[in-house]
Amino acid sequence: MNRIVADLRKDYTLNALDSQDVLASPFAQFGVWFEEALVSGILEPNAMILSTITTHQRPNARVVLLKGFDETGFVFYTNYESQKAADIAAHSVAALTFWWDKLERQVRIEGMIKKVSEAESNAYFAVRPRGSQIGAWVSAQSSVIANRDLLYQKQAELEAQFEGQTIERPPHWGGYRVEPDSIEFWQGQSSRLHDRLRYRLDAQNNWLIERLSP
Repeated sequence: MNRIVADLRKDYTLNALDSQDVLASPFAQFGVWFEEALVSGILEPNAMILSTITTHQRPNARVVLLKGFDETGFVFYTNYESQKAADIAAHSVAALTFWWDKLERQVRIEGMIKKVSEAESNAYFAVRPRGSQIGAWVSAQSSVIANRDLLYQKQAELEAQFEGQTIERPPHWGGYRVEPDSIEFWQGQSSRLHDRLRYRLDAQNNWLIERLSP
C-alpha cells in the first residue's frame, strides 16, 4: 500500500446538517447551497460529474458544467453526437455529483434525463461567447483525430465562413435536463460520521426527507 496516499485524511468540522434546518423543496435547498458555493471561492462551483451507462452496460463519468436549474431539473449542454449522448440514448438515466471542498459538501442527484427543447437550446447558444459558438461547430466530440492542428484549421475556416454573421446553433449541439427523483445533501462531519439527508420522490410525487447513515 502507498503510505503517502493511505495517510491522506481530513477531519470535517465546518457545519452540521439537520432535517429541521433544510427547506421542503430540494431545488430550493440546492439553491441555498449553490449560492454559498458561488461566494466561497471555489474555482467552478457549477462543475459536476455526469455519470451515465454505456451501451456495453459500463459506468461512464466526466465533468460537465451546470447551466441552469429549477423545479423541472438540472440542465447542461453538449454535443448530441458525443459518447455521453450515445449513453443517454441507450439508457435515459443519469447521476450528477457536485463536490464543494471549501464547504465540505457534496450533492448527489439521480433521475431521468432528456433533451431540452430546441427553443431552450437556441436561447442558451445565442448568449455563449462567439469563440464557444465556433467551437461547437468545430468539434466532432469524442471522435478520434490525428492531431490538434486539424482543430485549428477547421476553426480558422469557420471563423472566415461566419465573419460578420450571427452564428446559428449546430443541429448536433444542445441541452439535456436531468429530472431527479433523488437528491442527497452531504455535509462532512468529524470522525467520518457525516450528515446525509436524502430527498426522495414517493409514489404521489411528494418529496420525503430521510437521514442516511454515513
